[in-house]
Amino acid sequence: MKLREDIRNVAIIAHVDHGKTTLVDELLKQSDTLDSHTQLAERAMDSNALEKERGITILAKNTAVEYKDHKINIMDTPGHADFGGEVERIMKMVDGVLLVVDAYEGTMPQTRFVLKKALEQHLIPIVVVNKIDKPSARPEHVVDEVLELFIELGADDDQLDFPVIYASALNGTSSLSDDPADQEATMAPIFDTILEHIPAPVDNSDEPLQFQVSLLDYNEYVGRIGIGRVFRGTIRVGDQVALMKLDGEVKKFRVTKLFGFFGLKRQEIQEAKAGDLIAVSGMEDIFVGETVTPVDHQDALPILHIDEPTLQMTFLVNNSPFAGREGKFVTARKIEERLMSQLQTDVSLRVDSIAPDAWIVSGRGELHLSILIENMRREGFELQVSRPEVIEREIDGVKCEPFERVQIDTPEEYMGSVIEALGVRKGEMQDMIHTGNGQVRIIFLVPARGLIGFSTDFLSMTRGYGIMAHTFDAYLPMVPGQIGGRHQGALVSIDQGKATTYSIMSVEERGTVFVEPGTEVYEGMIVGENSRDKDLTVNITKAKQMTNVRSATKDQTSVIKKPRILTLEESLEFLNEDEYCEVTPESIRLRKQILNKNEREKAAKKKKIAAE
Repeated sequence: MKLREDIRNVAIIAHVDHGKTTLVDELLKQSDTLDSHTQLAERAMDSNALEKERGITILAKNTAVEYKDHKINIMDTPGHADFGGEVERIMKMVDGVLLVVDAYEGTMPQTRFVLKKALEQHLIPIVVVNKIDKPSARPEHVVDEVLELFIELGADDDQLDFPVIYASALNGTSSLSDDPADQEATMAPIFDTILEHIPAPVDNSDEPLQFQVSLLDYNEYVGRIGIGRVFRGTIRVGDQVALMKLDGEVKKFRVTKLFGFFGLKRQEIQEAKAGDLIAVSGMEDIFVGETVTPVDHQDALPILHIDEPTLQMTFLVNNSPFAGREGKFVTARKIEERLMSQLQTDVSLRVDSIAPDAWIVSGRGELHLSILIENMRREGFELQVSRPEVIEREIDGVKCEPFERVQIDTPEEYMGSVIEALGVRKGEMQDMIHTGNGQVRIIFLVPARGLIGFSTDFLSMTRGYGIMAHTFDAYLPMVPGQIGGRHQGALVSIDQGKATTYSIMSVEERGTVFVEPGTEVYEGMIVGENSRDKDLTVNITKAKQMTNVRSATKDQTSVIKKPRILTLEESLEFLNEDEYCEVTPESIRLRKQILNKNEREKAAKKKKIAAE
């Protein structure tokens, strides 16, 4: 069997924030790829503004580096489970993985998730223990944890015999020794281990073509671009080929452009052979998982599995009293066009129209959907969204709901309240490990709807010291009854106008206020959280009555508490089923679906009678 010894295809996988993207930067810098005058920005692979701000990778990216006359194709994958759809497909494109693990945190839920996917594809792993320079690093324990995880996930003997490299991506150092003093300012140990351990692709370029699309990109000029791997044969510009669609249909087209990856750039190439990772344009309706073959030898590869969405929200055209004031794109047609263009590249998303001005948008989690909303708002869109809801399914006649595997690291003193809070949300404790230094790690299995709105409570109950990470586990039989949700009522404005310091002071003792003096509000807008469990209508626009009588003590300076300004994620978590979040380029407002107080009360009575 002939191999292409000059190429290696490898993916970098890890839990979020364990240093994948920083490591790719260093590999790029220290390879023979970039010109000496090229300045590399920090986390150069995270190209989108939201990725840079939040320090997370949302979309999988690929780059290629040159090292000792070898070309190493590197795929940087997201760590968040919400973007797990990207990770699974990348596993098909590579022959091995670099599993990056934090030298202090060790294995986390996403480490488990991404490693499980890699082992299922029988990929060869290399473990990189990153952040070895941390004073709290515990490399020996972390390697033991990784080995235990491999055994637990059923790794075979070849996979269990993994090499380990110790590195500090931030400092650009690595070595084969777990002693931080042995770190050298080079990434050579990683490159050499890749060349030695990751198998070279099979060279069957003289056989009939098989190219499978694993990722999609979209470009205004050339339309859809399919990114994937040539598994067999050779593909050239100008070839007449057949596209084997997922539904069994076969479409013929001509390859108009081929792109290869070199460093951070895409370059046009004339041909690609088995083992190459490339991008192809010329097909309008190409989709993930489809195979490109010769017209006279139609042989499709197995279809890629894409995880189904687990969470849905309703997106609506904004119809609040302030609609159209701040956004550039406010019509149903514009919102629908934007959602449809998102479907061009995001295969884990579903969009179903339920009315001319409303759509059900389903995704892999709260983060997945909130990033879409945030991107739309930055592009000038104005819309309303409902509370996130989990998607239920019927499996073998049993009603099932998604469950999440939750890992919590917290100081021991807060352990009791965390266990109690997740118990109320029908969480089941799976494991508890004392990790030393007064810290404890607890693993739970929790219905996904129990986690909606939990992160804010979690941060306050652990005084900000707790770390929570969760990933989709499985669909399991539904837990009866109401789980999660908000326990407090809302403070709802009864009037339209500007919030005043005077009225905010009188409302403060009723709960937490969300608006600053001078903020414009409307009837039915939520201006705070009540300290009780019922909604309360308040007048937040009332001005102080001025009289011409003055006393020495009366007019002391009014001091109000700092209002709690909610982020987009916190706003979505806050929502109840009778509320919307209004999102515009300039504001995030919470509101009742029915703005008028009397009409709201009538609707609530009707609902109560219907329930009885």
